[in-house]
Amino acid sequence: MAFTTFDGVIETWKQRNFAWYMSGAAISLFGVWAQRIAVAWLAWKLTGSYFWLGLIAFADLFPTVIITPLAGVIADRVDRRKLSIYSQLAAAFQAIVLATLTLIGIIEIWSLLGLTVFLGVALAYNTAARLALVPNLLEPQFVPSALASDAAIYNSARVLGPVIAAWLIAEINIGGAFVFNCVTYVIFLFCLFKMRLVRHETSGRTGGVFLQSLEGMRYAAKHPGIGPLLVVLTALAIGVKPFLEMLPAFAEDVFKSDVHGFAWLAAAAGFGAITCAVFLAVRGRSEGLTRITLSALFVGPFGILIMCFSNFLWLGLIGSFIVGTSITLTGTGVQTLMQTAVEGHLRGRVMSLYGMLHRGAPAIGALVVGAIAEGVGLSIAMIGIAIIFCLGAAVWIYPRRMKISQALETGRN
Repeated sequence: MAFTTFDGVIETWKQRNFAWYMSGAAISLFGVWAQRIAVAWLAWKLTGSYFWLGLIAFADLFPTVIITPLAGVIADRVDRRKLSIYSQLAAAFQAIVLATLTLIGIIEIWSLLGLTVFLGVALAYNTAARLALVPNLLEPQFVPSALASDAAIYNSARVLGPVIAAWLIAEINIGGAFVFNCVTYVIFLFCLFKMRLVRHETSGRTGGVFLQSLEGMRYAAKHPGIGPLLVVLTALAIGVKPFLEMLPAFAEDVFKSDVHGFAWLAAAAGFGAITCAVFLAVRGRSEGLTRITLSALFVGPFGILIMCFSNFLWLGLIGSFIVGTSITLTGTGVQTLMQTAVEGHLRGRVMSLYGMLHRGAPAIGALVVGAIAEGVGLSIAMIGIAIIFCLGAAVWIYPRRMKISQALETGRN
């Protein structure tokens, strides 16, 4: 059965192992977003460069492109809970080093770049583990509500994380945001040790890692629903999502604000995202979700246009809200439909492609936007990239929309 009310969400949270995992993840995400905001602000303050701002984002996100497909094979072979623990330990180590260097005053842009690459590698493994792990924590009928709840929590952190970061930066210093993240990692690791998997889905150890990774890619490419979904995800990830990485520059250069304006812009995007995520969580079913997901190809560029229309902060907040909505429409919609359609023994490999594009493609977008913005300005760069990628994908997707929906929502492919 599919849940369509808050009762379904409540029943999902009664699943003990899911509750342990998501409780820890929720707390950790506040720290992750506080650190992410602080890192972007630190990079901007150290350099004042669009290019460096894009490069730091690239360093954080691009390792996902290289590592996650292989990490997906590992996630199909090993205990996904243990893989999550190991990757979180590595991320916690990075947070401790970053906090230490910042607090003693010796952080500089090159060390920030190196630490960001290290975190990107750790999160690549964590992404593969997390995307394959959540469906293993509860029974199949709870999965749509669980994934939407995951998105709601993630985007709640996107609202509160920037606010926490702004307060810590203003009242203490940037290092305070990094220390806060260290504390949340400890709590999450405790929760990971408390939970257990309800069921295991493994593919065994037949074949090499590269061959098994290619098997997942072939499966996704040939699937009449999953393949096109990955095109949609890529278009939004490159064309719209980089605006999150460029927010420090938007705050100071476009809206003439400070760290508080930066935090409000990030929080507005998060509020739009959580509004959308709550809607999807309560909706709790995959029927009709394809149409809703594809609408993000138009919603995202519209939000970018509003955000770049003038230098009024209130208008920027509206645009940021709309962009946040489109990001969740894509992220949660694509993930839910893929989790529903994919075969269990291929879940780690196929969902790792989602993780690769969801985290990795914005790295390319941020780098491109940062480089172009140095010459033509940030607003023109963002508008141009959004229109080219999103509307181009929409033109390609539109004739295939019925076949895509049928393959994903009914299982007929």
